[in-house]
Amino acid sequence: MVGQGNRSAIGALVERTTRYVKLLHLPDGRGAEHVRDALVHAFAESPAEFARSLTWDQGSERGRHDEFTRATDILMYFCEPASPWQRDSNESTNSLLRQYFPKGTDLSIYSSEDLAYVAAELNDRPRRILGWRPPAELLTKLVATLE
Repeated sequence: MVGQGNRSAIGALVERTTRYVKLLHLPDGRGAEHVRDALVHAFAESPAEFARSLTWDQGSERGRHDEFTRATDILMYFCEPASPWQRDSNESTNSLLRQYFPKGTDLSIYSSEDLAYVAAELNDRPRRILGWRPPAELLTKLVATLE
């Protein structure tokens, strides 16, 4: 998600099964090295079995995807250009995030703690697509089956 004047950004990861959201703090920019480092950090905090692959749209900020894969053993796939339906969970989540970060907002004013708060709110929010259960509840069940 890009902020005011394309000068600030927040990365959003959405687990496909549970719709669990993790937000990436990108205070130093959205260049390929910044996104790579934020992704490596985000997945270092997750159970190894949790992520088998990552699907992103096209963009130069994903230019170091091969380095991410070498660092984490997580494969990265890319959607076809102009095909947002291939990432419908992310597109839906972006709509929810716009309730907290309207278009034109300077995203650099938000700290990693602010992003964690928003992610926690979204993860505790029941979703119709999940049978009115919150993503955090489903993620807890998913992780328990992996252990």
